Amino acid sequence: FNPPAAMCGKTCIMEVEEIVPVGSLDPDAIHLPGVYVHRLVQGTHEKRIEQRTVREA
Repeated sequence: FNPPAAMCGKTCIMEVEEIVPVGSLDPDAIHLPGVYVHRLVQGTHEKRIEQRTVREA
């Protein structure tokens, strides 16, 4: 997600895995500044994004 897309909408909803205290994240790791976020939802789903790939020897 990026700021231009967030600016186009009237409401921006951000889904997160974990809500952390202010200042605990590296500012360079933030992709969308909080000024564009209107709602915050903490997801309760299981993260199934990781896919293990190995090469045969």
